[in-house]
Amino acid sequence: MNVFAAYRLPTLLVLSLALSACTLGPDYQRPQLQTPAQFKQIAGWSQAKPGDALARGSWWQLYRDAELNALVERLNVSNQNLAASEAQYRQARALVRGARAAFYPSLSSSAAATRSSQGSTDSAASSGVDKNYDLSLNAAWELDIWGKLRRSLESSRAGVEASAADLAALKLSLQAELVQNYLQLRVLDDQQRLLDATVAAYARSLKLTQNQYNAGIVPKSDVSQALTQLKSTQAQAIDLHWQRAQLEHAIAVLVGVPPSELSIAVREQLPVLPEIPVAVPSQLLERRPDVAAAERRVMAANAEIGVAEAAWYPDLSISANAGYRGSSFADWIDLPNRFWSLGPQLALTLFDGGARSAELARTEAIYDQTVAQYRQAVLDSFREVEDYLVQLRVLQQEAAVQEEALEAARESLRLVENQYKAGTVDFNSVVSVQATALSNERSSLGLLGGRLTASVQLIAALGGGWQQQQLLQENSNVAGQLAPGKAGTAAP
Repeated sequence: MNVFAAYRLPTLLVLSLALSACTLGPDYQRPQLQTPAQFKQIAGWSQAKPGDALARGSWWQLYRDAELNALVERLNVSNQNLAASEAQYRQARALVRGARAAFYPSLSSSAAATRSSQGSTDSAASSGVDKNYDLSLNAAWELDIWGKLRRSLESSRAGVEASAADLAALKLSLQAELVQNYLQLRVLDDQQRLLDATVAAYARSLKLTQNQYNAGIVPKSDVSQALTQLKSTQAQAIDLHWQRAQLEHAIAVLVGVPPSELSIAVREQLPVLPEIPVAVPSQLLERRPDVAAAERRVMAANAEIGVAEAAWYPDLSISANAGYRGSSFADWIDLPNRFWSLGPQLALTLFDGGARSAELARTEAIYDQTVAQYRQAVLDSFREVEDYLVQLRVLQQEAAVQEEALEAARESLRLVENQYKAGTVDFNSVVSVQATALSNERSSLGLLGGRLTASVQLIAALGGGWQQQQLLQENSNVAGQLAPGKAGTAAP
């Protein structure tokens, strides 16, 4: 290497490093959004305090059911959809490592031994066989003058963050599905107990009516009506079995086992209906993983614009290779057989038929698409929270009225049964009131199931639970923290 080349290379490196401060393409800015100050349906709800940060956590523990907690933990470990999503996340992380590797020089080596011969009209000359031995070390380094590699890395990093948010969104969705199935299963258990108790009561009523018929007090039609009512209620009780079995099967698949390997025992105690603090809309955008994933895809698309713009500028790379080349294996690695080369290379596409402009237009269109999808995800998140807020409030109001109707139906049944025993009313009146009372009992349980389901949906719409030390301690009064006992669902 001559003196001029020795000084030229460091000068080129310094110049390239100075130019590397230039990064083409727009720097990312979060798209403009219209965020309301509060939810429309917030009336009657306690709003979560900004100081609690609303960190996601084991939100299902709000229902205070140890068996439910164990099932969700099994889902977190064994669900196959989660396993697939986690593998996809690892793929995205590997892409980031690959994009980061482009910043460093690549180094390769090769060794070869060749034999060659060339035909000739001279028979003596054509009989010779040439031998050649090569051993070389090659290095190449692309200098990121225009920021193409940095934008590519920025895009990959945003992609891995989007993949992580997708994993969190899927986990939250599967957890919510399992919790809803479990709560509905427990409501069915309560309905089963109600129908079993009603069947027992109707059996006693049938026996009483049969005795009265035998004594000539009531007609045969009363016995037929009592038997019809009993068998109809027994059929309703049997119908619940397949519904419960399907919920149990769904839970088994969610926790990653065949349905035959999971049995959930019947239990009398229902999970509690939790009280839920409501985040303000601005917090919702930071907490919902699906919204976060959509926003990270906007960031990735923005970086890809810079990659497309860098294609209009020349690529500068430095390559070097050195090694030994000889025709005799014995003196292959000798000083006279040494060779080396070092130098920069500047490459620029002069004409491509509009391919680069088309690629730039494509990346800009993708960016516009991701912005629209992000804004739609935000709108959907606001709508879901508003829906479940009003649903829970209306269901609570409906449950309060239904409870009054249930109390009246129970009182009416007690009175008409006494009247029938006294002989002042016929059995038709008893059957009608019994049917009304059973309908009101089942309606009350149905409303409870609806409220439990809506509470799960609201928690999921808010982005998950609130992992706080005080979360499961009702009536806690720690400054700056919000415990569920101090939160509130709809106002009583």
